Amino acid sequence: MHFIHTTFTSFLRQIPISRHFSSIPNLPQLRKIPFRRRSKIIHQAQQHLTDYLHTTRSIPYIYAERISKNSIFSLSNLIAKVECWPSKFSNEFPRFLRYHPVNEFEFFLESIGIPFQQIHNYLSATNFFLSEQESILNVANALSAFGFPWNKLGVLYKEEIAIFGKDSEVINAKLSGFIDLGFDNCSVIGICLAFPFVLRDNGDLNSEINALFNVLKRVFIDYDMKSSVVGNVDACYEFCRKVKFFIDIGCEKKEVGEMMGNRWSVFHECSEEELIQKVGFFQRLDAKEEEIGMLLLRCPEILHFDLETPVFSMMELLKQFGMTDEEVNAIALEYPHVLGKNKLVNLSHSMRALDLHKWFFDKLTNGNHHFLANIDIGSSDEKLENDYQSFMEKIQSSKFYKHSMGKLNFLLGIGFGENRVTMKVYSNTHGTQSELEVRFNYLLDAGVEFSKLCMMIKNFPQVLNQSPEVVEQKLDFLFNEVGSSLKLLDVFPGFLCFDLENRMKPRYRIHMWLKEKGFKTKDYSLASIVATSENMFIDRLLGIHPTVLKQWLERFKSKNHYYSPKEA
Repeated sequence: MHFIHTTFTSFLRQIPISRHFSSIPNLPQLRKIPFRRRSKIIHQAQQHLTDYLHTTRSIPYIYAERISKNSIFSLSNLIAKVECWPSKFSNEFPRFLRYHPVNEFEFFLESIGIPFQQIHNYLSATNFFLSEQESILNVANALSAFGFPWNKLGVLYKEEIAIFGKDSEVINAKLSGFIDLGFDNCSVIGICLAFPFVLRDNGDLNSEINALFNVLKRVFIDYDMKSSVVGNVDACYEFCRKVKFFIDIGCEKKEVGEMMGNRWSVFHECSEEELIQKVGFFQRLDAKEEEIGMLLLRCPEILHFDLETPVFSMMELLKQFGMTDEEVNAIALEYPHVLGKNKLVNLSHSMRALDLHKWFFDKLTNGNHHFLANIDIGSSDEKLENDYQSFMEKIQSSKFYKHSMGKLNFLLGIGFGENRVTMKVYSNTHGTQSELEVRFNYLLDAGVEFSKLCMMIKNFPQVLNQSPEVVEQKLDFLFNEVGSSLKLLDVFPGFLCFDLENRMKPRYRIHMWLKEKGFKTKDYSLASIVATSENMFIDRLLGIHPTVLKQWLERFKSKNHYYSPKEA
């Protein structure tokens, strides 16, 4: 399912991927080299490249070695160009380097952590050697000397490439200034990696940088967060990314500092994956990012709730969150497809299917969030339980178990519960889980409200049996020829289930022709025009005028004829 907002998606992209090469990765370029020899060949190539960069290119040995050891993909491409027997590689590779200088920027960029597939976006069209832009290596040296992990410098390079064009002394001065504020090296590194703009030399940003450091000072120094991450750059960087996330989604910096500082241990212990999971849960309620952020800041214990595997019963849960029996019974009559049990991970969409997502989020923000950790499923309907169990046994014994479970998981995922309506809808929908998701999302993107779309699927499951292209054609007909809007689906949800070319267009067009010719004495709704049976439709035409049937059969019903109002 989608429904992931831009800021959240960008946060996902910030999560670093481990780049440790304890084992040889899959390197298609080295297929010609026997697998048992690859490790030795790569090790030899790294040693020779280090010597080449240090001796021939005058790069300090410590950095030449880091570049060589952390550029495995660029190195494998280079190895593949050397045509010789593996046994002679150690002699041939140095000779190859003497006559085929390498693009040092390519190796450098990979070594500092930029994914190999993205390196081409940062390569210069004119520069080949690092000595042609001395500031890059000088700044990298300064940052490394301060304590920045070499293979994380790419974070800074990608976000603020201008940093690497500065004088290294300017960078050193900035870093010293941050230390003077009371931060230690580890904290400064984590802050700079999460907020690279603080190293930018721009007077316009001074007030923003000062405000940011006031927030971080509150967390790291006043609440002594830094004592728990001493020397652990990864932990510090991860915590700073969490701070950045809350600021980016609109939470006030001062509140972020106060709330994260006051209970920093909860946020520190929560992994980024847990934070992603919890934010996703509330985003599926269609809540605003800022509201989600403030809920998690005020109630950080939610970060340790299991919001995926527990089972809830919709009627009991609504009562648990304050609804009266009368209100719950009314909902049960209107939304029978949402009743029954479901997993908590699907609760957000269940609430949207009921059109109660705003009510539910308000309940959570007003102190009822603790119920999420203690769901009461109440007593079960034994007859329904047995029927559903039999239904599940049929699926489990099916030859197409994976396909069948995918289809069922789709329905549960959009808010349908374990009930008889779901079983009926399941039997009348066709397609894989991914196909059904694409079709569902297309209708959402077209503007159909979530709750109304679920109700439409309950009444007309065939809606999901059509490709987005077919639905697009029907909506185009509805908007541009009929001149109507999606509101029509509120009163005629079955509109999308009828054949466009052989039913909807011909019938609608003859009615328009009758109106133009003055034959028609009554205005029929589109539902009446399309949904009426064939026999009743013919009787209606005959009732208007005996000659109309001939026009219908010869001019409109024919698949090969396209009526135009210009025709006399």
